[in-house]
Amino acid sequence: MPILAIVLLFFVSLYPAVAQETHPLTGRQIAPVMSAAGAGWLDRTERESEEAPDKALDLLSIKHGMVVADVGAGTGYMSLRMAHRVGPTGKVYANDIQQKMLDKLQANSEREKLTNVETVLGTDTDPKLPAGQMDLVLLVDVYHEFSHPQAMLDHIRQSLKPDGRLVLLEYRKEDPKIPIRFEHKMSVAEAKTEIEAEGYRLDEVIEKLPRQHILIFRKASVN
Repeated sequence: MPILAIVLLFFVSLYPAVAQETHPLTGRQIAPVMSAAGAGWLDRTERESEEAPDKALDLLSIKHGMVVADVGAGTGYMSLRMAHRVGPTGKVYANDIQQKMLDKLQANSEREKLTNVETVLGTDTDPKLPAGQMDLVLLVDVYHEFSHPQAMLDHIRQSLKPDGRLVLLEYRKEDPKIPIRFEHKMSVAEAKTEIEAEGYRLDEVIEKLPRQHILIFRKASVN
């Protein structure tokens, strides 16, 4: 069996077989949420070469003292990296909708002796972030799984500071060679259409990662 087929078959096994909806603006198929059984996939060693997480955070200029959120944090792969960067005067809100994921994240945080990570159990419509406090909200391979994207984006917008950023990392749908199922990729055009409709503007697109777009949004100006 070709390697690509093996990778995709393994990827399929991490997700429950559920009916999927489509986004009303783009027709994009909304992907199912990864179950806690997929925690090993989130922490796989290959992520270093496939996603270059530290390079991604370098490009986002996360600094000491920032208040940031990792929505759909899973086991904390990005949350813990951000916690080291924002330091003891900063804070990371690590959100997920599965308590089992957050339990693993908490254990990982304690192992690294981090005291600036707060786990937040959200819902599929509300990440439960404090209003007006976020310098940055990061979604890594997560937005495409939102079953209620409009509600989630509304609550995230409310959590941002006036100059805060919403950042998506998404596997590039424009590149058919990337070995991820089609519904787990997004194009720049899809993200722009869907997210700008919810009170944001696309501020920057960074294409310096091996497989993912970095899409930076800010609140749209109110006329």
